[in-house]
Amino acid sequence: MKKEFLYNEIAGNIANKIRTGVLKAGERLPSVRKLSKEHGISINTAKRVFLELEAQSLVQSKPQSGYFTSPLNYLKLPLPEISQPVPIANIREPDELMNGVYSTMGRRDLTLFSIGVPSGNLLPLAKLKKEIVLATRELKEGGTEYEPLQGNVKLRRMVAVRSLAWEGNLKDDDVVTTNGCMNALALCLMALTKRGDTIALESPCYPGILQLAVSLGLKVLEVATHPVTGIDIDALTKMLPKIDVCLLVPNFNTPLGYCMPDESKKEIVALLSKYNIPLIEDDTYGDIHFGNERPKCCKSFDRDGNVLWCGSVSKTLAPGYRVGWVAPGKYKEQILKLKLIHSLSSTSVINEAVGNFIMTGRYENHLRHLRRTLQENYQKCADAIAEYFPEGTKISRPQGGLALWVEFPKDIDTGELYNYALKKQISISPGRIFTLQNQFHNCMRLCIGLPWTDDLKLKLKQLGSLAKMIRN
Repeated sequence: MKKEFLYNEIAGNIANKIRTGVLKAGERLPSVRKLSKEHGISINTAKRVFLELEAQSLVQSKPQSGYFTSPLNYLKLPLPEISQPVPIANIREPDELMNGVYSTMGRRDLTLFSIGVPSGNLLPLAKLKKEIVLATRELKEGGTEYEPLQGNVKLRRMVAVRSLAWEGNLKDDDVVTTNGCMNALALCLMALTKRGDTIALESPCYPGILQLAVSLGLKVLEVATHPVTGIDIDALTKMLPKIDVCLLVPNFNTPLGYCMPDESKKEIVALLSKYNIPLIEDDTYGDIHFGNERPKCCKSFDRDGNVLWCGSVSKTLAPGYRVGWVAPGKYKEQILKLKLIHSLSSTSVINEAVGNFIMTGRYENHLRHLRRTLQENYQKCADAIAEYFPEGTKISRPQGGLALWVEFPKDIDTGELYNYALKKQISISPGRIFTLQNQFHNCMRLCIGLPWTDDLKLKLKQLGSLAKMIRN
């Protein structure tokens, strides 16, 4: 293993143990010499590991005593409650609130905690521009021709190669490209359902998925969800006689950021397969893991093609490129037929550029930096929340992704907080837009994909003050 990768792995492993509370505040860490011996690295490399952890405010050096873990105030904050949706389909979509939140997208005069994408400052924009130019030169007719219906061969091959890391073992012929992940989810739902069918979703759930399901005339059953382990399998099991399809985001779901344990993924795949209920898996956030390894997917345990695995680079590389894909298993022909009708072809130049960016290794290099930045942002945001937000506030402990879920005391309405925050040029996502039911009024989602600055910390302080004000 290259020294650079080994150093990152050791520092990342220790950092993850500190952030998750495995290593307690004030706990003594191994000496530089012991760390060097344990991992077979030089003394200088071991020192570099500790310097990196110090730079992240995770460890403190005490003269002649060694290194100790720093106190992380946010670990003292409790986790949000397990969601408790009522077991009935669709109640009411919060149209006005949702439209207000998403109308702020792209506004440069606002601090957009509300939009769950990484800031352009965290993306390799110059390198992507070069890939676009290169793709225009290399493609026949400069990329003006339609792609094959199934999509760009290079991109599909790279998606398949990357699936080996999570034991997906896909081939390029298993993959169909789409115009972003939402397009992939839409194609899946159109292929598998008709108006009046019932879909099971996690609660809370990404608003775009709720809107998509409602627009297709589907009945939505929201399933109770734990903030660390994900969907309640017992609750899902009770719903099986009522549902026609299930759509889950098991890896770093927004807004909670949990990673469903492998045993749960395996159990859900077997359960749904037994009842012949298709599982649509949204894995948009799978590459943004805070741990050392990319987590497995439900697709990793799929043996009969019943899982339709969807992904994209919208949350990792280029939101506006709209590059996505689906590995639809036994439903491939239905997906191809619908793609032919609805879009025919993806954008040739963009897909070629992204495929090449992945192939050259630049994507994985970018991801390493992005993961580290997002994890640091999460820690800093959480520390600010612990310092400035009202007593009784609870927060999620995301294991990856772009979201931080905040649960205020019951007497704070985040719909009201949203309106006050806008006057301070701050946009948040109130919890009510993540459900069709009468819940999460005291919750909100914050995006951790903004570059950390003193001004961003000030905005969080202002949010905390506003929350205290409306509580009074």
